[in-house]
Amino acid sequence: MSQFWLYFRLGLDHVLDWQAYDHVLFLIVLVASYGFSTWKRVLWLVTLFTLGHTLALFLSVYEIVRVDSDYVEFLIPVTILATAIFDIATAGKKVRNTNYNVLYFTTIFFGLIHGLGFSSYFKMIAAGAESKFLPLIEFALGIEAAQVIVVLAVMIIGFLFQNVLNVSKRDWILVTASIVIGIILPILHKSFLAL
Repeated sequence: MSQFWLYFRLGLDHVLDWQAYDHVLFLIVLVASYGFSTWKRVLWLVTLFTLGHTLALFLSVYEIVRVDSDYVEFLIPVTILATAIFDIATAGKKVRNTNYNVLYFTTIFFGLIHGLGFSSYFKMIAAGAESKFLPLIEFALGIEAAQVIVVLAVMIIGFLFQNVLNVSKRDWILVTASIVIGIILPILHKSFLAL
């Protein structure tokens, strides 16, 4: 049981580490346009992101896929920027005919990219384990729990702004996405220069 908590806690810390806040930024823009009435869709998005993240770790740990970390470190802020731009482009629009399959696929794909960014570290911490499969699952459960915490916090803050402070949903989305863009652009620039 202590091994479970070790990897579960590593998953929690991976998402909630304030020095590696790219994961949190992605989650913020991923769910900024959703409220509590759409909690099932939000849970699906978060879980699909975790699945993509875990699949990338699995492919990397078992050396099925090898990717240059500089490219991954560049693509991570690209995924955040793309999601924030999507939020801005669709803010305030009634999205009736949205193809959620595309949204779900994109979320899994972005999870793959983010997972590849963490694969070197995970390989290092799981190096002594006899089997890497169980630690991957335990780590994924920690990630999922941490993401639910972040998403719940974002949704509560969004609810307060929209229902207590009377900020329109459109303005909430625009401001949230714009703040994330302001944070991610210097990171994107720095990672581009490192290529």
